[in-house]
Amino acid sequence: MITVFGSINMDLNAMTARLPKPSETVMGSAFTTAAGGKGANQALAARRAGSIVRMAGAVGDDAMASQALALLADAAVDLSNVRVAAEATGTAHILVAEDGENMIVVVPGANGTVTAEDARKAIGAMSRGDYLLLQFEIPADAVEAALTGAKAKGVLSIVNIAPLTADARRLGALADILVANETEFALYSGKDDQTAAEREETMRALHAGTGQTIIVTLGADGVVAIRRGEIVRAQGLKIEPVDTVGAGDTFCGYLAASLDGGLDFARALRRAAVAGSLACLKPGAQPSIPFAAAVDAQA
Repeated sequence: MITVFGSINMDLNAMTARLPKPSETVMGSAFTTAAGGKGANQALAARRAGSIVRMAGAVGDDAMASQALALLADAAVDLSNVRVAAEATGTAHILVAEDGENMIVVVPGANGTVTAEDARKAIGAMSRGDYLLLQFEIPADAVEAALTGAKAKGVLSIVNIAPLTADARRLGALADILVANETEFALYSGKDDQTAAEREETMRALHAGTGQTIIVTLGADGVVAIRRGEIVRAQGLKIEPVDTVGAGDTFCGYLAASLDGGLDFARALRRAAVAGSLACLKPGAQPSIPFAAAVDAQA
């Protein structure tokens, strides 16, 4: 079973020909809303991948809350650990260019009220060998409490270090599996402008210090990981992206579900990479998350 402890948002999406430069205004071509939040996205991805999933977090007492939870409810994700807070439901304000690139501003709202006590309740409902999936759109003390509680209980933790915060290095080292994209990993490791070989050496050095599995997603170049001292690579699909929002969350959800389902690490990595590729073919974070049949047909 998988528990996702993290953010639940409504995404407010604006399409534009290109992303604006600082202080520039550009005209948009379309506006949509969709359920999102890195935590909720990962929960839906893990559920569509075939796992039993519980979501833990917070929403506001407002009209957006039901919209933010609708797809999770429809997918039969367990929402019993989602608390209603006095703050408004979190929002993400997303600009998407025609080439699929994006810019995102997140307003935490209710997500900012998630506490260490919420973490303890979520971990208390888990069993040894379950998977815990986390991100950094909720307060650091809540993430830390979840990670330390998971380790004490024998729960396997996966942390996606996004958005990258000042606490990322400290908290990331507590996880069993750390997931970052290429840019996040460069900032996390403090080593920018590395060649592929240099990045792998950095991964080896970090792995030697923590023993944790480290995964770096590389967009069109697939994914590279180090696990038990060995470098493992996987390729996604060759695609023309429509919208990359949610691709990383889809990867994480499918990775957790694939490991939870008993796939070996290399196969789980490939399945997650394919799912992340397919998520780039439709607009919106949660609407673009593929179902298992589509992923497994190409994985």
